[in-house]
Amino acid sequence: MDDGARVAAVDDADRQRMGWALRLAQGSEAPDDVPVGAVVVGPYGAVVATGANRRELTGDPTAHAEVVALRAAGEALGRWRLEGHTVYVTLEPCLMCAGALLAARVDRIVFGAWDAKAGACGSVWDLPRDRAALHHPEVVGGVLEAECAAVLEAFFAVRR
Repeated sequence: MDDGARVAAVDDADRQRMGWALRLAQGSEAPDDVPVGAVVVGPYGAVVATGANRRELTGDPTAHAEVVALRAAGEALGRWRLEGHTVYVTLEPCLMCAGALLAARVDRIVFGAWDAKAGACGSVWDLPRDRAALHHPEVVGGVLEAECAAVLEAFFAVRR
């Protein structure tokens, strides 16, 4: 989609961590939830927290994978500011999730599949690069894009 989200180099560590997020999406404890997984990685490469969509499971409209992972990271670290952290997510963050990632001050957002309907990191909106945003993390899109998209396509194929 947006070439601006593809500027940064992607290395094997990025692909490995996206693979972890993909496994979270595929193994979700909530089979009715859209299969999205997220992994929060600290400044030195350690996984701090993970999350998967839990909206249907919990009835919470904010329980997107990114928000679930951010809450877990905040609890694990005892703080809400996540400077130096990277969030890997299998689907381009929506407007709510992009806003939460910016509010948490993550340094990097890495996502797999583009979301042409609700993406807010380069597709429909581009919140991280909005001049008015208070924080501007690096954004990398399309990491393991085909694999991440395939999980979503399979999920929706039986529901539409």
